[in-house]
Amino acid sequence: MELRQVIDLFIKRYGGTEEGIRVFTSPGRVNLIGEHTDYNGGFVFPAAISMRSLIVLRPREDDIIRLSATDLEVVVEADIHKLNDYRDLKWGNYQLGVAYELQQDGYDLQGCDMLYDDTVPLGGGLSSSAAIQVATALAFSTMADEKAGVSREADMVYLAKVSQRSEHNYVGVKCGIMDQFASAMGQKNKAIFLNCKTLDYELVPVEIDGYKIVLMNTNKKRSLADSKYNERRGECEEGLAQLQTVLPDAECLGDISMKEFEEHKGVITNPVVRKRVEHVIAEDDRVLRSVEALKKNDLDAFGKLLIASHNSLRDLYEVTGIELDTLAEEAIQIDGCIGARMTGAGFGGCAVSIVREDAVEAFIQKIETVYTKKIGYAPTCYISDIGNGGREIKVF
Repeated sequence: MELRQVIDLFIKRYGGTEEGIRVFTSPGRVNLIGEHTDYNGGFVFPAAISMRSLIVLRPREDDIIRLSATDLEVVVEADIHKLNDYRDLKWGNYQLGVAYELQQDGYDLQGCDMLYDDTVPLGGGLSSSAAIQVATALAFSTMADEKAGVSREADMVYLAKVSQRSEHNYVGVKCGIMDQFASAMGQKNKAIFLNCKTLDYELVPVEIDGYKIVLMNTNKKRSLADSKYNERRGECEEGLAQLQTVLPDAECLGDISMKEFEEHKGVITNPVVRKRVEHVIAEDDRVLRSVEALKKNDLDAFGKLLIASHNSLRDLYEVTGIELDTLAEEAIQIDGCIGARMTGAGFGGCAVSIVREDAVEAFIQKIETVYTKKIGYAPTCYISDIGNGGREIKVF
């Protein structure tokens, strides 16, 4: 929906006038490369996208939070003093989990009516949940600061951490920091080279003149909580523990180089665990090489690294599946595509491709035809720009 339509629907649903209405937004993200490295203290290279979560809200005089969405009829009502009680909500737990974590950090929350409008496809691997969390964290923290008479610029790194913590503690998914960090800290036409162990980061210009980022949604829905995400994380922890017997200074897999892994991989006795660890350490190396390739504007080298990343996620980490494999493998056979890979946690969701601008239309038609014939239903393709991170939109 356009913003004006969301505001009109807000008034229709909650009553009242435009007086006091505020608007907050935060984007989804595409991870260009560096998959399943974030929770291993490694490197990632995400960028904010133009699809977003948007909140229209208005403060209330009581301690009630009311939540709704433009594509839902339901209105969820929560008591600020009982936020621990809503963990099992079918919808609304991501938002209230963020509120709960802010409350634990001492924020005196403001009651409000909130209407969400989301253009990030749910379950598409483009971090719809992080977009919701960061926008919510920004909204609640801003309102609480104003309630307390505090004037300060939002600490977006802190809000990314709060959002991640809420997913760990409230929702129950042990996600890494990348999604929330990219949603909070994104900048237009720049990707974020992020060290997930230290949170040191560099904004790297993505100058791909003559090319477009084409996102390809498998339309196979998947939930992180229901996937093998936590299982993969456990396998990485097991591999790290064994490597630490010979590399005691390594605090995470991100501390271990490819050379060190090759020298000591024999200490990992389970061959499946060894494959998982090999992917993570090799993927970190690919991120480093990708950053250098883009700084040199070497798109061919970058494209080859995308392909290598997908192959590793397919063969070593085993998180792709026929839908993602079909998109990535067929994409690179089409004229004008220099590289493609799954992006996100896997088991469905999206793949990302870099496609020559004059070939985009034919590329989309071809990938839709091939995928539909093989899988039995169509994918959805999006041409995405790299946009800005979480912010308040001044409309009144």
